[in-house]
Amino acid sequence: MGDVSDDSRQGSTPLAAHTTLGLGGPALQTVTAASTEEIIAGVRDAVREDRPLLLLGGGSNVVISDEGFPGLALLIRSSGFAVTYDDGDHVLVRVAAGQPWDEFVAQTVDQGWSGVECLAGIPGAAGATPIQNVGAYGQDVSQTITEVTVYDRDEGAVGTFAGDECLFEYRTSRFKHADRWVVLDVTFRLRADSLSGPIAYAELAKALSVPVGERVPLATAREAVLALRRGKGMVLDPADPDTRSVGSFFTNPILSEAAYQAIAEMAPPAWPMPGGTVKISAAWLIERAGFSKGYERGPARISTKHTLALTNPGQARTKDLLELAAEIRDGVHDRFGVQLHPEPVLINCTL
Repeated sequence: MGDVSDDSRQGSTPLAAHTTLGLGGPALQTVTAASTEEIIAGVRDAVREDRPLLLLGGGSNVVISDEGFPGLALLIRSSGFAVTYDDGDHVLVRVAAGQPWDEFVAQTVDQGWSGVECLAGIPGAAGATPIQNVGAYGQDVSQTITEVTVYDRDEGAVGTFAGDECLFEYRTSRFKHADRWVVLDVTFRLRADSLSGPIAYAELAKALSVPVGERVPLATAREAVLALRRGKGMVLDPADPDTRSVGSFFTNPILSEAAYQAIAEMAPPAWPMPGGTVKISAAWLIERAGFSKGYERGPARISTKHTLALTNPGQARTKDLLELAAEIRDGVHDRFGVQLHPEPVLINCTL
């Protein structure tokens, strides 16, 4: 198994040290897995000993309770990527689960591989991207993922899922609410092209001063995305408390046509979705329910830059953050009859 650090004993260092929120109590044991083999070994040991298991990559999409985790926290620290196929027009790139995602995106831009450039600045590890179908500014990883290699805890064996077997939907997949599969690596199909894909997101097109559907140099797209994310406190910066978050705390609600029509006269930002459903802006709902940027509940607050980000400015506990989230959720429901759902995974706690 991976190297067991000094904080692997009971009463160890809080898991807050391994999350972007800076929140979370200790695990009973913390182990670092620096390779695929060590990940598998760590998971097998936990299964054999019937211990609760928490997998932590970049810690950017988890909210861990103040009490911590009553089992093994396995820190996924495998890294690197390799081209497995290149026909001159497209490449297949296999990325280790622990590879920092933004570093990989930067490398794809440097290599002239198009397909994930608009996902720049997203914190966390590559192995987390298929779990919640990470997306931003008109791109989702489901558009480029061709294969996910997993360790099947039930079968005790390594297996693969093709992209269409991952059951990708908006910010979810077959992996999100099931602990059976542990992601080991992810393969992306990217275009060998110095230009971005067609810019699909109006805010990004405006920032680039191009019409929707235009293509721009990869580096230009990436830098524009990073600038937009920094303006919203969505690029990690130790000097900026607004970045001490999990990014968007709530997903944009997807409503039936009837539910949408009930609030349509208020003209919320909305996007048509498959099956006649409509996705509406959670940020719009939150703001119009009376929760503005910088709104505070005790030591937790909404980001001063982006309404969807709930932050730990420095002294908050997980309890404080969840109380703020519950107040916002209930306020939106009381005002609009719309239920907000958290985007991060809640560990040993509920909302």
